[in-house]
Amino acid sequence: MSPAPRKVKITLVRSLIGYPESQRLVARGLGLGKPNSYVVREDTPSIRGMIRKITHVLKVEDAE
Repeated sequence: MSPAPRKVKITLVRSLIGYPESQRLVARGLGLGKPNSYVVREDTPSIRGMIRKITHVLKVEDAE
């Protein structure tokens, strides 16, 4: 039996106005829209890659 997958809470802390369209699309792909919105996602390599692309506007913490 494998352990339960880790989860991360991802919060958009800055507006995406003035950032490239590709970064806006990454935020939308994560499920983030407005500043201070958050989502809880499984900690997978694909999600980590999306987070890495827009770390300057996110806050990432472990979900409990």
